[in-house]
Formats: sequence, structure tokens, C-alpha cells
Amino acid sequence: MLALRELPMPVICAVNGVAAGAGANLALACDIVLAAKSASFIEAFCKLGLIPDTGGTWHLPRLIGHARATGLAMLGEKLSAERAEQWGLIWKAVPDEELMNEAMAMAKHFATAPTKGLAFTKHALQASYGNTLSDQLKLEGEMMRELGYSHDYREGVDAFINKRTPNFKGE
Repeated sequence: MLALRELPMPVICAVNGVAAGAGANLALACDIVLAAKSASFIEAFCKLGLIPDTGGTWHLPRLIGHARATGLAMLGEKLSAERAEQWGLIWKAVPDEELMNEAMAMAKHFATAPTKGLAFTKHALQASYGNTLSDQLKLEGEMMRELGYSHDYREGVDAFINKRTPNFKGE
């Protein structure tokens, strides 16, 4: 779980069935979660006398708030993909037949994006949970300073000015 969260690149999860227990929590640890509209999520641990594991007690309240996290964890009710999207648990619920095309298009987008900027964005978002606003502003300033001297920043600006597709290199 920690290795997954510490990956510098965006991690995409495509859920095409029932994501239950640890499977649901593994999905929620990813940066972008897509789900087929027929998919669902369930925290069934309470029906076994257990607690949500695999980071479930950490991710759930941060994604959907304490009240909804408590309900899911203690009632063990199935949550549809569309409701998961409405609650902010996942990025998007898509028609079943479009799930893998959507996931692959997103992966291709990330593969051609400014990867260093994406890695810094991921790190900054994760750090925000433990930082004060002052600490977060300092972190953002440090990251912006470094990224402002990067090849990808110069390339992005040049491509924008010259109305062309950028060629990012992760530098």
C-alpha cells in the first residue's frame, strides 16, 4: 500500500465489478479511480467482525467525510459506482463498454504530460493532509521554483505561445 501511494506517477484504477473489502481499499489508494457503471464498492469487514484494512480507515474519511465513511464501514452496504462518483469516492463512473478505453486514454494522456509536474502535484496533494497552510504554501513555493526552471515548463510555455502540441520530457 505504501509503495503504491509513494509512486511518483499517477496511478489509474479501472473497476469493472464488485470492489469489496481490501479490493475496494486498494482501488481507493489509487490517484484516479474510474468505474464501470455496473461496478460497486462494499466495505464488508463489519459483517465478519473486522475493520476496514488496506488503508480503508485512512482513505474513506478523507475521500467522503466521517459520516459517510462510518456508514460504509459499519453498515457494509453496497455503494453503486454512480453514487461513489456523486460522493467523491471515485473520479468517474462510465458506461461499462467504455471503461477500458477511458482508462487507456487517461494513461496515454499521462504518458505525454509533464511527468515531473504531475509527480510534484501528487506529492503536494498527499503532503497537504499533514501540513499547516503555512507549511503547504512553503512546499508549493519550493516546488514552483524548481518546476519554473524545468525543460517541461519552458516547453509548455513555448508550445502554448506557438499554438503547437508540447513535447514534454519529464525534465
